[in-house]
Amino acid sequence: MEDVSVFSRIIAGELPARRLYEDEHCIVIEDRAPQAPTHLLIIPRKPLVSVADAGEEDVPLLGHLMWVASLMAKRLQLEDGFRLVVNNGRGAGQTVFHLHIHLLAQRKLPEAGLAKDLRD
Repeated sequence: MEDVSVFSRIIAGELPARRLYEDEHCIVIEDRAPQAPTHLLIIPRKPLVSVADAGEEDVPLLGHLMWVASLMAKRLQLEDGFRLVVNNGRGAGQTVFHLHIHLLAQRKLPEAGLAKDLRD
C-alpha cells in the first residue's frame, strides 16, 4: 500500500486536479477515469485508508462526506438520481488507499442482481 496516496498529494497541491468543491474537511474532484458522464470523487483531507479504518471519532467526518455528496448532486441538478460507491479494500476494487466516495450519475447503473437474494 502507498505511504502517501495520490489523493494526499492532490490535497497538498503537489499534483494538479480541478477542485469542484473544497472545505476544511474534504475536496471534490472529477475522476480521471470516469465510469459515467458524471463521476466525482469526494475525498476527506484526513488520510484514512478505508471506511473500515474509520474510528468513532470519524463519525462526523463520514456524515459530512455524505452531505457533500448530496450538495454536489443538487448543484449538478442530478434529478434522475445518482449512485454513491465506497470500495473498501483491494478485494472490493479499491485502488487508491485513501478513503473516497465515488458519485456516479447520468448513466444507467443496473443493480445486476444485487438484491436478488432479498426477493427469494
